[in-house]
Amino acid sequence: MTTAAGFSAAVFQNEFLADGATEVNAVITVTAAGGAAAGAASPDKAVLLIVDTSGSMENPSSKIRAARRAAATACEMMPDGAWFALIGGSDRVVCLYPPSGELARAGEGTRAEAAAIAAQLTGGGGTAISTWLDLARGMLQPFEGGIKLAYLLTDGENRENENEFQRAIQRATGVFQCDARGVGADWHVSELRQITSALLGEVEIIKDPDEMDDDFRAFLERAIGKTVADVRIRMWAPKGSTVRFVRQVAPTIDDLTPKAKAVNELTAEFPTGAWAGDESRDYHVCVDVPPGAVGDEKLAARVSLMVGPDAVSQGLVRAVWTDDDALSTRINAQVAHYTGQAELAQAIQEGLQARKEGDIDTATVKLGRAVQLAAQSGNEGTMRVLRKVVDVEDERTGTVRVKRTVEKLDEMELDTRSTRTVQVKREAP
Repeated sequence: MTTAAGFSAAVFQNEFLADGATEVNAVITVTAAGGAAAGAASPDKAVLLIVDTSGSMENPSSKIRAARRAAATACEMMPDGAWFALIGGSDRVVCLYPPSGELARAGEGTRAEAAAIAAQLTGGGGTAISTWLDLARGMLQPFEGGIKLAYLLTDGENRENENEFQRAIQRATGVFQCDARGVGADWHVSELRQITSALLGEVEIIKDPDEMDDDFRAFLERAIGKTVADVRIRMWAPKGSTVRFVRQVAPTIDDLTPKAKAVNELTAEFPTGAWAGDESRDYHVCVDVPPGAVGDEKLAARVSLMVGPDAVSQGLVRAVWTDDDALSTRINAQVAHYTGQAELAQAIQEGLQARKEGDIDTATVKLGRAVQLAAQSGNEGTMRVLRKVVDVEDERTGTVRVKRTVEKLDEMELDTRSTRTVQVKREAP
């Protein structure tokens, strides 16, 4: 483990492999503490609030009323000096504040002006989220060197060409981070998850419009707490080795592998977004190395945490070949835990899809396995939502009965919850 500039990295793995084995797994725990910036000035922040103003927000009217209150409150919470804007999105998109279409600097006057405009939100038209993302990208792209965050709220299905939606996500990738929230039951989790997976955010459901205000507040509090921009994991693997995947596994599951950018022939970087001053995240890395003989030892990967041009922390992943079965078959607790959490997410999503398709047998098997994994890992939050979808007869064996009648909101909550994990109890590396 090495520590610098408030960051530390610890490697958890069983480095012992059987004769001829090639797959090396490790969990890298990255922790930011003490402000994480070692006395450096916190970078500027830019925050966009993107609110659905389509016609469906007016029916029932409680949604648009809640959006007015929540957006106005969020505007009033903007910290002095932060850059911000309020965007209204339907099948056309407009920067509601500031009217210039450029970011405004938060102060007493601009906060009050923005809150007054937010309090007058009205709905009309359809939904074309690609245009929302494109406007946000255009506003944030010139904002260099700072923390760029967006909060996107919608209540309905995206009504536009799928290819255009995908292209807009691709254009926004790497420009800003985006959390997404769906209000009610008429939106698709998979659509918003595509946005948040690419833009390093989280998707959640707001089941009741009255919960909107608290969610806006929580987002702003997290945004205000971010102190380090553009943190990246740099993975070096020796010639002949292949990085199979790099996944964030806590506090949420997010596959960073498709986001890799080559540094050189042997090195790639994976973006992790902005960090708060006190935060811990876990990453599961898997590397294929050339097979070794008993007694061989080699460095399978070097993992560095990059802030700007600087490596602020580093961890080493090793491979040692042995003919001692007791050593090579021992499963590291961290690796086993997060492998199970990834399986849990997949089981939930596959089980919900099977239920939607009327395949109750498959849904029972998948959701039963999810119950078993949630119980084993102590993921009480996910277990709580699972019980809304299945009747649990035996947690240990995963014996369940899929409920005949399930509220759509509960199914959607379970889907959004599926990628939330619990961190494993630490053991010495």
